[in-house]
Amino acid sequence: MNVIYLKSGREKSLLRRHPWVFSGAIAKEDGNPEIGGTVEVRDSHGRFLAWGAYSPESQIRVRVWSWDPQDIIGPEFFHQRILQAIARRTMLRNRRPLTTDREKTAIRDPRAAIRLIFAESDELPGLIVDQYADTLVMQCLSAGAERWRQSFVEILLKLTRASYIFERSDADVRLLEGLPERIGPLWGDPPEQVVITENGLRFVVNLAKGHKTGFYLDQRVNRLRLQELAAGQDVLDCFTYTGGFTINALAGGAKSVTSVDASEDALLLAQENVKLNGLPLDRVEWLQTDVFQQLRKFRDQGRNFDLIVLDPPKFAPTASQAQKAARGYKDINLLALKLLRPGGTLLTFSCSGGVDAALFQKIIAGAALDAGISTYIVNHLEQSPDHPVALNFPEGAYLKGLILRIG
Repeated sequence: MNVIYLKSGREKSLLRRHPWVFSGAIAKEDGNPEIGGTVEVRDSHGRFLAWGAYSPESQIRVRVWSWDPQDIIGPEFFHQRILQAIARRTMLRNRRPLTTDREKTAIRDPRAAIRLIFAESDELPGLIVDQYADTLVMQCLSAGAERWRQSFVEILLKLTRASYIFERSDADVRLLEGLPERIGPLWGDPPEQVVITENGLRFVVNLAKGHKTGFYLDQRVNRLRLQELAAGQDVLDCFTYTGGFTINALAGGAKSVTSVDASEDALLLAQENVKLNGLPLDRVEWLQTDVFQQLRKFRDQGRNFDLIVLDPPKFAPTASQAQKAARGYKDINLLALKLLRPGGTLLTFSCSGGVDAALFQKIIAGAALDAGISTYIVNHLEQSPDHPVALNFPEGAYLKGLILRIG
């Protein structure tokens, strides 16, 4: 039996059912647990707390699978957990009161994309599965998920009847777990690209080379919100990637869209997506450049916009990097606010886990103050509901957004 004993008083987070045990909380280890192997976690008095996956290379030494001493961690256990996660998404498709009829239609389309499993939030630490039509893209981001990788494939095939499974276990967090990158087919011969529908629009998703699992599914509802705001507007879409916000802006009747991204490949795919939807390509100006530099150039040119979208990459993966990230968020939002016309609108986001919603709003307030601009919040934005947030794991609420309007 492999047992992890905690230091006195360090069991409090587990009693609140937070699923992480950090190395500094551990008093001693009995047995010889293998990487990703199951361990029993006990308090300093020897009382059972949880079953978890052991990761000797990570500061998060144990990620909890279960709080029930009767559970047996194995294929049947994971079958039930995955079944529960899929059932939650079935409720989204069939029962949830959705934002609009258009959103309802989109999420029920057989070519729609949806997150099926969201790691700790679905009580499956380190496992992420996204569905793109008949193809699943799986990420194993922890030692425990890696150990049960093949079982996950077999269970997913049984429960979803997917035609293909592709692996994108190439996130930086695997390095912290002492794991190599993995990219490639896990079942069948999946295509490199698939076509999905979202909000009634079509997108080409590159499964092998795209960011994350190929597409930013967490912004689905927020892209629809932009579509509702875009009519007659001159829109600036920063960090365009493959055109999610750009295409929704065009579909919403934007007068013009300026799309900025550093990646040539991403912008080429964005242009393909515009054509795929029969939208006016001549209304879009494509700029392959650094967003920070381009915003300064627009400022110096005296150029202005009615609506700006800021959806930057992760600036602060952990709280220890929050201060550095705050400077980046403040700079980019300060520049964007100065480019808005009177009455203009800013949709601004942070996907940094180290920056919570309160801090993000404080940063944006500081940017508005330095810009000398009066603004007010129209809406708070968050990740799409197929990325649920468990109350015992607030870290799952990583995407924060604001709709601001110039006063």
